[in-house]
Amino acid sequence: MFNADKFIEEETARLEREVKGKAIIGASGGVDSTVCAAIVGKALGERLLAVYVDTGFMRKGETANVDKMLRRLGVNHIVVDASDEYFTALKGVIEPETKRKIIGEKFIRVFEREAKKFGAEYLVQGTIAPDWIESGGGIRDTIKSHHNVGGLPKDLNLILVEPLRDLYKDEVRKVARALKIEVAEKQPFPGPALAIRIMGEPTRESVEIVREACAIAEEEIEKAAAAGKMKLPWQYFAVLLPVRSVGVQGDIRAYGYTIAVRAVDSVDAMTANYSKIPHDVLEQISIRITNKMKDKVNRVVYDVTNKPPSTIEWE
Repeated sequence: MFNADKFIEEETARLEREVKGKAIIGASGGVDSTVCAAIVGKALGERLLAVYVDTGFMRKGETANVDKMLRRLGVNHIVVDASDEYFTALKGVIEPETKRKIIGEKFIRVFEREAKKFGAEYLVQGTIAPDWIESGGGIRDTIKSHHNVGGLPKDLNLILVEPLRDLYKDEVRKVARALKIEVAEKQPFPGPALAIRIMGEPTRESVEIVREACAIAEEEIEKAAAAGKMKLPWQYFAVLLPVRSVGVQGDIRAYGYTIAVRAVDSVDAMTANYSKIPHDVLEQISIRITNKMKDKVNRVVYDVTNKPPSTIEWE
């Protein structure tokens, strides 16, 4: 039986023994990186610098919310706007594995710059077990390269520290609860962010479409769960498909994109079942998305596939 308090105590002591200099961590505001920052912060104090990188692919209001949360936690941190770099690096890129690896390497390059300024020798990552299992290696097949595994450059100039490497998501949440961290129940959000919720090249326009669609899907699902109409899914979001179809806006022919809504229930992210969302909730999501983006989106579909055979994210 996993004991969160024992894990925190033992891992903090190990970090105090083994990490002798300054360290830097990428803090996305998700459960994994926030738990990691909290534990390493307990061990290193001001010798840890948390870096939130605004890639340009974050959810609506995400950057401001994470900044406020890290301030409340008392974590030494900075916010770096690297959006221009990311859009330039991903220009013309549509293949999912290539996207993930470019994003992963770009993260490291940003961190290396900040680490040099801070004088850090260590890079802390919130890698958990499903990340390296799905990224393959040895006898394991590559399901999808997680940016913090498959995107690591061979010439990494920092010593890698991964305190949560052997934990699964349910265990990380137990640690978050033990630490009384507010994101303990926050739904997972992929490191590459909205870039992998766009099937195709992530441009500023496509990011704006999927950002708004994700916000609407999240708002309506959370509202329905709060009203007792459904159970809050483990993860829920929207995806922009590279498919355009004919529709009607008033009496005018429209040619717009398709948004897919995805919601799943899981424990450890290794398997998942699609969530049985009430039809009236799905209808409200569809109405809001198509009304909000009537000149861009004219079709909304719901993904009813389990994992396996699919993965939770589309890329």
